[in-house]
Amino acid sequence: MDRRNFITLLGAAAAWPAQAYAQQRRPARIGVLHPFVPPHPWTAGLRRGLRDLGYVEGQTITIDERGSDVRYERLDGLARELVDSKVDVLVIMTGPALLAARRQTTTVPTVMAVSSDGVGTDGVASLARPGGNITGLTLMGPDLAGLRLSLLKDAVPAAKRIAVLYNPAERVTADELRQTEAAAGKLGVVLQPVEARSGDALAQAFTSAVGGGADALIIFTHVFALLHRDRIAELAMQHRLPAMFAWREFAEAGGLMVYGPNVTDTLYRAASFVDRILKGGNPAEMPIEQPTKMEFIINLKTARALGIEIPAARLVRANEVIE
Repeated sequence: MDRRNFITLLGAAAAWPAQAYAQQRRPARIGVLHPFVPPHPWTAGLRRGLRDLGYVEGQTITIDERGSDVRYERLDGLARELVDSKVDVLVIMTGPALLAARRQTTTVPTVMAVSSDGVGTDGVASLARPGGNITGLTLMGPDLAGLRLSLLKDAVPAAKRIAVLYNPAERVTADELRQTEAAAGKLGVVLQPVEARSGDALAQAFTSAVGGGADALIIFTHVFALLHRDRIAELAMQHRLPAMFAWREFAEAGGLMVYGPNVTDTLYRAASFVDRILKGGNPAEMPIEQPTKMEFIINLKTARALGIEIPAARLVRANEVIE
């Protein structure tokens, strides 16, 4: 072999990207399952992550996104459709979708991208060693509950009674409530749990919170709250309740403060799990990852409307201030 041909071959080997998987077989099939209306904006993070890893949608991978249009009873059927279509990897957004996928398969590699840590779900033994077909990332909802309450108390130091709005049907509610109660005891505030199982129940929930003397509000940011974030932000303003949320979408809807991971970035990171699985990785041995970066967002426009002066130290700490 002459020198020119050798260099050409060497360059080709160095450029061999992740799509080598699909150059030797059919395009890899990625199924995405969630309870929202597809296409969901968060999946842009997954697509960007796969693209940055060298995959080309339509050529080396295909992505089949299925959303239940807020009808939870459809999740099992959609999960079954994805499994029957022989997807190589399932990417799951939200706890209800994770449980539906688990009921339909214990063998298809599954990456949870928008969920609690999954520990306690059948087939997930621990964060360090999941042990089954499920791995991925946790949004650490219960683990961050105490810090969110502390940040809210800083913004509203006079608050003595803080309402907690949640949907008891959400699986992780009990853990998050327990962590929030522990933090409340240390901060000297009283929690007032307020349930809402549907969008129609929100107005009454806020009336109950205010009637019970609530000075502020914590939202357990699960699927229910996300779906109704505009209405929740509107009612919080109407009842003049400073509110703390978990994801940036709530601050953009008018919520006062947010502390938590960027979910689109979490989907971007989920692409690396998909890549490792397509290259032969075993999800049972892939540790479930926690977010490495949190967003603290303050909606200053909402603060002014509520007559709240956010401490300068908190404004400096914020990743983003919405004017």
